[in-house]
Amino acid sequence: MVTIRNKFTNEPLPEFIERLQKGEALLTDSPENVVEVVGILKSYGVVLDAYSINLNYIAEHQFLVFFPFFKYFNGEISFQKLLRHWWHDRINFEYAEYCMKAMMWHGGGGLDEYLDTKEFQERAQAVITAKFKNNPLILGINQLFPDFLTEQLRVSAYYSGLGQFWRVMADIFLSLSDLYDKGEIKSIPQVVDHIKAGLVESAAKPITYSVKIKGKLYDIIPKDVGLTFLADTAIPYVEAVFFRGTPFHGTVSYNAQAYQISPDQSRFQYGALYADPLPIGGAGIPPTLLMQDMRHYLPEYLHEIYRRSLRGEDDLRVQICITFQKSMFCVTTAAILGLAPYPLDTKDPSEEKANRVYFAKWMSRLETSQLLEVNK
Repeated sequence: MVTIRNKFTNEPLPEFIERLQKGEALLTDSPENVVEVVGILKSYGVVLDAYSINLNYIAEHQFLVFFPFFKYFNGEISFQKLLRHWWHDRINFEYAEYCMKAMMWHGGGGLDEYLDTKEFQERAQAVITAKFKNNPLILGINQLFPDFLTEQLRVSAYYSGLGQFWRVMADIFLSLSDLYDKGEIKSIPQVVDHIKAGLVESAAKPITYSVKIKGKLYDIIPKDVGLTFLADTAIPYVEAVFFRGTPFHGTVSYNAQAYQISPDQSRFQYGALYADPLPIGGAGIPPTLLMQDMRHYLPEYLHEIYRRSLRGEDDLRVQICITFQKSMFCVTTAAILGLAPYPLDTKDPSEEKANRVYFAKWMSRLETSQLLEVNK
């Protein structure tokens, strides 16, 4: 008998829904795309490694420090390093904080929920008391404004959560580059499979956070809270940074009467998948910092591609951003496929339909993204 499948009409980006149902990537598979994506993720992995180390350092050693002048130094302070810092001959850790603040502002996931619980507040108060037990002024301020120091620890928890998330992602991207160098990665679907396998492998990795005060360890996010890598850091990160993001200063008006920014956060479309690469390098565009960091660690085979382009290195940051967007659609594909409600090779019509509805919802969100642009 011939099985007649339900025809879906008015679907957003139907071509890409078909790709996802077949387990293919949102980015077209071509030798050029493979070189660009692997190369940029190698650079990104090196930068994420540095970001992760610094975020975890700030969370563990700079918590409840009101003026953390040396928070980007990872505890290694020298006059030479200070000069390089002032000259901006360094990793721009400010971008890592930008992503952290976007995650915290948009919320979502178990981390966001836990930080509003009574359990967290009690643990936070124990840390505050231990940290300032010989400082009656700060304890007095804490009595007058009980949420002030607690909020500082919420921020520290997000430093730690994002630091742990990026630790995993850095390892995934660097191992991808190693496999490419060995000739084991030759297609975009293989890139996606590698990323998806890394996400699945680390999905249940616990997210914890502890600080040490005068030799005693205080759990702020203990393991028994049950926070995990995928549900409580990876998915909120994708939502906050890939999709929603924050409007860039100078590109839209922050004046409420101008109505250029939606009051509904769920309608924000300022994330990495939507951003126009052309403003990269301009004032008030945070990703410029990331592109500047990645340019220092480009593999030679990718750098050579950029040199041969129409403008050479004159628009290097913009070229990096375009390639970076391609790679982020690969990461997004891995996340979408990994979270599909049913196996992609299912033969059950109802499961096939449920998968298609699931993919259509994602494509609805990506209609106004740079998806068509990166596939030109």
